Amino acid sequence: MRLISWNVNRRTSVLADQAAAIGEREPDVVALQEITARSRPLWEAALATIGLHHVRWSWPPRPRRTVVLIAARAPLETAESLTVPWPETTLAARVNAVTVHTAHVPNAANGWVKPDTLAALRAGLAATSGPRVLCGDLNTPRREHPDGTVISFARDTHERLRPERGERWDSGELGVVPGLRDLGFADAFRSLHGYARKEPSWVFRHGGGWRLDHVFLSAELEPVAATYHHAWRDGGLSDHSALEVDFRPPPARG
Repeated sequence: MRLISWNVNRRTSVLADQAAAIGEREPDVVALQEITARSRPLWEAALATIGLHHVRWSWPPRPRRTVVLIAARAPLETAESLTVPWPETTLAARVNAVTVHTAHVPNAANGWVKPDTLAALRAGLAATSGPRVLCGDLNTPRREHPDGTVISFARDTHERLRPERGERWDSGELGVVPGLRDLGFADAFRSLHGYARKEPSWVFRHGGGWRLDHVFLSAELEPVAATYHHAWRDGGLSDHSALEVDFRPPPARG
């Protein structure tokens, strides 16, 4: 099964090009973040043209905020979304016996809703079972070292814990990246490529960046390939790189 997760950055002016880029990769499932009220009908039409006829949305948005979507070639079954502070920031659907969760975690400018959302995602996944995927723009971590050590945004550029954030914020972020491995989840990209490659999925204009976009797979699912489409970002389609992951789902019953 091929999944593409992408924060499309509300860019309706290049929506057709975004859809074309996705379509060329022939994914089975797509999870998009930062969909607006204006872009919703445009995305529904564009996804249909590339064979993704089955679409679910997290709706309605909070004022001036965005939503997420899941689209697939096969029919989507209803699945219970994870309970988070802002409900429109996450969505779940089941396809081919795999429950796909997508999330757009609010950034640090929104205050404590960020670590609280991450903690809620972890708690929700810990309370469920079966083949599951968590994907999306998780807005963490700040830094990943070659030895696998991960630094959260609770810390400053020198990796010192910020007093105004503290251990609670730190544990909220680290409980997901990399902490989901404690629940049997694999970071699809890191499990295949290790930590030597930085691979920022969002970059500053003056250089540098962070790997904010992720796909995690539960123990029943095997990652086969994982690639960030940096060229899509560099070409102006979004300020985020899409993450494409191929994985093997569990065998069909019977």
